[in-house]
Amino acid sequence: MTTKRRGMTEEAADAAIDQACRMLRMPTIRNSFTDYADRAGREQMSYRGFLAELLLAECDDRARRRSERRIKAAKFPREKSLRAFDFDANPNIDPAVIHTLAKCEWVQKGQPLCLIGDSGTGKSHLLIALGTEAAMAGYRVKYTLATQLANELVEAADEMTLAKTIARYGRVDLLCIDELGYMQLDRRGAELLFQVLTEREEKASVAIASNESFGKAHMFA
Repeated sequence: MTTKRRGMTEEAADAAIDQACRMLRMPTIRNSFTDYADRAGREQMSYRGFLAELLLAECDDRARRRSERRIKAAKFPREKSLRAFDFDANPNIDPAVIHTLAKCEWVQKGQPLCLIGDSGTGKSHLLIALGTEAAMAGYRVKYTLATQLANELVEAADEMTLAKTIARYGRVDLLCIDELGYMQLDRRGAELLFQVLTEREEKASVAIASNESFGKAHMFA
């Protein structure tokens, strides 16, 4: 049953809105509804227009917070963006290819990505930046170094928790593995790492940055 409230003072209305927003978990509206109400009055917005502005602001802020949580959960070692990548210093990398990859269709399809080239060609930068784009697009992402993952898998195998660890990495939409080939893995670690890659094959995406040396930098997608 809905109770009608008439003749509310502005002070009472503000308190009621604050309480309702807390109950409905709408922090953006709670923190900014007075500013939106003032602007709506100045611009003579309709009730529907005012309501739409409030709800869209809440939706936008929730999307932003979700992206921030996914980026944090990915555990990138540092912040890198495509906007900050110097394509002029890396002429063998096609900007059009990278911006196409940033649309994340390959993640949606569960396809792999390999960034292969000499040191200093921006592989890690691109790996983190593309992983960030995927997180912002709504995908679950996890970043790890190849040696770190191999060591974790060996420890899990020793502690009889290997299946659980592999399943945890299997739940993400995109697994970013950096510095593959930078340091030599022992046979056991390499085999377990290969097992993780096999588990994800044709199911979910893996992006790898390899530090193998070539005469020129190459990129394959």
